[in-house]
Amino acid sequence: MPGRPRAEPDVAYELTRLALEVSDCFRCPRLVAWRELVAREKVARFAHDEYWGRPVPGWGDPEARILICGLAPAAHGGNRTGRIFTGDRSGDFLFAALHRAGFANRPTSIGWGDGLKLRGVYVGAVNRCAPPGNRPTPVERDNCLPYLVRELRTLTSVRVVLPLGAYAWDGAVRALAALGEVVRPAPRFGHGLEARIGPYTLLGTFHPSQQNTFTGRLTGSMMDTVLERAKQLARSD
Repeated sequence: MPGRPRAEPDVAYELTRLALEVSDCFRCPRLVAWRELVAREKVARFAHDEYWGRPVPGWGDPEARILICGLAPAAHGGNRTGRIFTGDRSGDFLFAALHRAGFANRPTSIGWGDGLKLRGVYVGAVNRCAPPGNRPTPVERDNCLPYLVRELRTLTSVRVVLPLGAYAWDGAVRALAALGEVVRPAPRFGHGLEARIGPYTLLGTFHPSQQNTFTGRLTGSMMDTVLERAKQLARSD
């Protein structure tokens, strides 16, 4: 029929397809072995939980203007619950801050079915499997990075990328370069630092790990300030 506009892809549908593909990934033998070992052996406090033990897809609002990017799922967090930043201390800190900023309908994240919903935010990671010692290898990073690239390509409303820590910052820069954005020279990471890359603004923050939050390197007020800035940037574009 002449004159009929071409329909835009259904973002939610494409994200669901991607999530299914991510959760069935076996690209990295070392990470496959580790995530499954952790899921079998567990830890005492979660001895009665059924672990996910697979790659963890991103999740959130399909119309998000902000994408939060972590390093990887925690061994007894996302690797247990099947949802990124869910069921560990880093997630407790992050989602409490997202709730204060109005991006989440509740301050806690326990697992699928807990009623948590995100508004204006999507949460992903550079690596989707829990790595030993939280240290993916460069090859493992590169194997997984296409998933983040595809999320950015699918989430057409995203204008702010909020990497949590230097590793996620580097991964986000690489993902944007893979999308064809010019990133030379590579922008320097720092808490609160911003870098404009094509239509996106990178906004850095320290990772909400216990190492940072327990020592005061990252406080709740610092995170609140960064999220407020992210909100301003998302509205201005």
